[in-house]
Amino acid sequence: MSACVPTRAADPTRPAPVHPPHSPPPTPPRRFRVEGADLSAAIAVFLIALPLSLGIALATDAPLQAGLVAAAVGGLVAGRLGGSPLQVSGPAAGLTVVTAELIHHYGWRATCGITVLAGVAQLGLGCLRVARTALAVSPAIVHGMLAGIGVTIAMAQLHIVLGGVPQSSVLDNLLGLPDQVANLRPSAVSMSVLTLILLFAWPRLPGRSGRLLRKVPAALVAVAGATATASLAGLTLPRVDLPSWSSHALAGLPEGPVLGVVAAVLTVTLVCSVQSLLGAVAVDKLVGSRPQQQARAGRSNLDRELLGQGAANVVSGALGGLPVAGVAVRSSANVQAGAVSRNSTMLHGALVVVAALLMVPILELIPLASLAALVMAVGIQMVSLHHIRTVTRHREVLVYAVTTLGVVFLGVLQGVLLGVGVAVGVALHRLTRTRITHEEREGVHHIRVRGQLTFLAVPRLSRALHLVPRGADTVVELDGSFMDHAAYESLHDWQGTHSAQGATVEITGRAGTRIAEPAESGHCRCRPWTPWRNHHCHDSAPPAVAVSATSEAPPEEPPREAAEPRPSGHQLARGISTFQRNTAPLMREELARLAREGQRPSQLFLTCADSRLVTSMITSSGPGDLFVVRNVGNLVPLPGEEYGDDSVGAAIEYAVEVLGVRSITVCGHSGCGAMQALLTSEPDGARTPLKRWLRHGRPSVERTADAGRAPRLSGRAPADEVEQLCLTNVVQQLEHLRAHDCVTQALRAGTLELHGMYFHVGEAQAYLLDEGDGAGLFGHVGAVDELRPA
Repeated sequence: MSACVPTRAADPTRPAPVHPPHSPPPTPPRRFRVEGADLSAAIAVFLIALPLSLGIALATDAPLQAGLVAAAVGGLVAGRLGGSPLQVSGPAAGLTVVTAELIHHYGWRATCGITVLAGVAQLGLGCLRVARTALAVSPAIVHGMLAGIGVTIAMAQLHIVLGGVPQSSVLDNLLGLPDQVANLRPSAVSMSVLTLILLFAWPRLPGRSGRLLRKVPAALVAVAGATATASLAGLTLPRVDLPSWSSHALAGLPEGPVLGVVAAVLTVTLVCSVQSLLGAVAVDKLVGSRPQQQARAGRSNLDRELLGQGAANVVSGALGGLPVAGVAVRSSANVQAGAVSRNSTMLHGALVVVAALLMVPILELIPLASLAALVMAVGIQMVSLHHIRTVTRHREVLVYAVTTLGVVFLGVLQGVLLGVGVAVGVALHRLTRTRITHEEREGVHHIRVRGQLTFLAVPRLSRALHLVPRGADTVVELDGSFMDHAAYESLHDWQGTHSAQGATVEITGRAGTRIAEPAESGHCRCRPWTPWRNHHCHDSAPPAVAVSATSEAPPEEPPREAAEPRPSGHQLARGISTFQRNTAPLMREELARLAREGQRPSQLFLTCADSRLVTSMITSSGPGDLFVVRNVGNLVPLPGEEYGDDSVGAAIEYAVEVLGVRSITVCGHSGCGAMQALLTSEPDGARTPLKRWLRHGRPSVERTADAGRAPRLSGRAPADEVEQLCLTNVVQQLEHLRAHDCVTQALRAGTLELHGMYFHVGEAQAYLLDEGDGAGLFGHVGAVDELRPA
């Protein structure tokens, strides 16, 4: 029996609510959950951040609590609001010099006010969505700025390491160093040396026990070891002094000339923003090599990151903290510890708050000399030899050197402005510096243009071209990456006139056939990597079929039924001719260097002989990068096996023991004919050379039958049994590699890494192997900068 429920009469003036049919129930509010990976990563980052935050506050001559405030705010505010989920923010070594100068000129409370204003400026820049523009700064300027800051930090902290007090400038610290050495304090020096020994030796502990101990951050071990030693030995030396939080100074208004305050705000804004944005990009590269983390965390939103950093600086400055920026050391540790969301960054900030409130008696045992040694080591590491080699290779060492010296002797803002000025001057010099030479060899006149061909070089180009006699065969070699319209018109007009006099004009080099060559030329203008059967520029078809290399549309393929016969030898000869004409002039200098120095590849790349796998294309590598071994089925015969094939083993031995490669990659691919033959052939069939070779793939077939050992693809199941065998074969051949003595010894010594890779031809998509779960998972590759060992 049903009960009657009284209902309220409907209001005719009120529209009846509309309920969509079969609508799902409202979603309950999400509960805050913390992944285990985020918790462990937060603890690891906290253990690194605690001593570094105190050390950076010491280096800036700020109250030591200011470092803890900035670390907590960076974790909680920037971690929650920023656009880079896995970047960890806090007091950064790159801001040490700037902050120290501000405190010296304006005092601590005014410096906090400048930090607030810099945060407001960052919020404005984030609203204007100009974050990407900051990345246009030359890397040589950024690296030079960081190197200059590193030198300044190291020189100042060296005085504390020796038991003294640093001066306000690098020059004064340098001049005062002899007196400081003469009056050093043995207790401070001994604790500093102990800190440095632990800091550099801890990451190099050998063996399995060393691998477990290395999970504890070296910075924490170094400071804790020096603190325990100083306490047990009863040494008398300056230690951390944390005043009561009740007397902690908050932000105040800066006083002084308006232009000086504006310059200070702009300096803090520039350094914080550039360092944070470059850090976010670096974190994206780290996460890109870890498909599972990339799927959870996603890519950084740089404009949101700028807003988050601005909010963090406003809060940190208002609470009496140091300026905040993204910190590379902590961010790298966060990613490597397996963090998957911004919760790890926020938890690290919460742990800093707990430590600042509850661990004051322990923190006050830390010797200042130990913190100074830690920060000095960070400053030295900021002068990166890798960066110096990079800027030297790109011919920007002048920009780097000027920026570094400017930051050291003049200040951060002045040094950066000097670097920008020199970078602009170098760019203009390269744009206007064009060398044009003329010579005659065996009756052929050669005009070589090195550099950018602009209207400024047209008079010299015309003079050189008019040195060529009427009717003389000529080769014009353009060795540059840019040609403007004026230069194009001048060269094109001369070519037409000279050709009309019965001479031949051949234009080679980077810009030759694509810019200055007339449309009726017989030279190939198809896209790079175009297969021979799709080349139409030499055919008798109408000209409309051919597509220039500068066109946006890919070349159209002829219908299957109208396709021409397979290319014969003349396509090979024509391809070689195209190489000699277009590519050889660009590569001649690099190949000459390789011929002089010999090959020094860092990678052995073992893959299938399938014609669809172009190793240099899918790896974006060039001459001298890869030592490539190709065979049917990318197989690695076991050493000493009956009817074994020594060619692969010899190549592996030569690569590992003679060339000293650092990694070996086994690359399989979709639609492999060898794998299809393995599935369809009988093991005891006719012993042809091919079948004798394919027996090295039999263990892969047996492994496929074991579902627990069969690898998988990230995001989807293998399409069929052939693809499953292709994936399994990569894992199996890696096991065969480990059976070779030279590989085993190199792996044991830690000088070699093994990687697995799968390339899907139809999708033009690469997958990298992650054997962490035992069977193996091939992860989808987006933008990846480094391989992880398989």
